[in-house]
Amino acid sequence: MSTPAPLTDLQTRLGYTFREPALLSEALTHPSFLPEHPDVTASNQRLEFLGDSVLNCILSNALYRKFPDDREGVLTRRRAVLAKGAFLCDLARELEIDAAIRLGTSEETSGGRNRDSILEDALESLVGAIYLDSDFVTVQRVVSLWYGPLNERLALTEELENPKGRLQELVQPVHGNNALRYEVLSADGPEHAREYSVAVFLQERQLGTGSGSSKKSAEEMAACAALKSLARPTATL
Repeated sequence: MSTPAPLTDLQTRLGYTFREPALLSEALTHPSFLPEHPDVTASNQRLEFLGDSVLNCILSNALYRKFPDDREGVLTRRRAVLAKGAFLCDLARELEIDAAIRLGTSEETSGGRNRDSILEDALESLVGAIYLDSDFVTVQRVVSLWYGPLNERLALTEELENPKGRLQELVQPVHGNNALRYEVLSADGPEHAREYSVAVFLQERQLGTGSGSSKKSAEEMAACAALKSLARPTATL
């Protein structure tokens, strides 16, 4: 059986062709897809668990070699920047993974294809799937190609490592300590897989929104969106 064209295109973008296409399909299958497709028995949750660990190992090795003078704390912070949240979502969008994710009807219609937590899980699942389909050396090479030069990636992302703190620093001189507030807009999904949507307000003005699997991560995503909005030439505080 030939591989569907969208998955062939995705493999080209990933820089890796699967020997076992079933692993690729599993990595792209969100849990919401299963109830509507009884013939599909596995979502990407287990692969996400594996891929998270493999990705952290790849990044730890790369950072250790790239920055020989950095202490443990600095290396840990840099790995956190490159392995979680907004960065993985941006990387998933660069690779156009969102177009290939398999979602249930409800998740699809509610905008799940663009949901940050789903994109992050899918990217980590793909790392796990490539590892199982090949070996550590191969997945290390593939992931390194996705990231490119780490010093350039870090220059773009480290400034947003503490987005809530940076937003507070930006707003405080003009509006004082208590001008920002974060408001939960929605909390959807079962208790074990909750998806939060949060907005950040400067007094009564909404600066940005974000989503995540916890209130904290959703607030950080909202703060990132606010910082990007305020960075525009026409933006004012």
